[in-house]
Amino acid sequence: EIDRALDWLDGLTDQQKCLNYGSQTVHGTRVYNAFEHERLDASCRGYITYLEQIGILSPPQREILVDRLLALETTDIDVEQIKWVVLMVLFSQPGQELAYARMEDLVFEESSDLVH
Repeated sequence: EIDRALDWLDGLTDQQKCLNYGSQTVHGTRVYNAFEHERLDASCRGYITYLEQIGILSPPQREILVDRLLALETTDIDVEQIKWVVLMVLFSQPGQELAYARMEDLVFEESSDLVH
């Protein structure tokens, strides 16, 4: 189990060498394939799009996120899992402190609403 977790974390950093933050268009649309549709329901895909639209995720970061979500060994992926994986993606990348802080605010702000 520990080896699987370490492999998952290695996958998080493996793709970062290929990222080019400046070359992606903001007008692109992500089209999910059948496997991704099966694993990521409409609310998950919508939340990922939302994070991209508000500037927390760039298109390359979105691709890392989708890859790491699909690598999870769970049958049901939900928005709560997405939030935590987004934090890990952003934390693992240099220069993403502002996006990380914004996502952290989103995560803890929404969870505190549930308690009240």
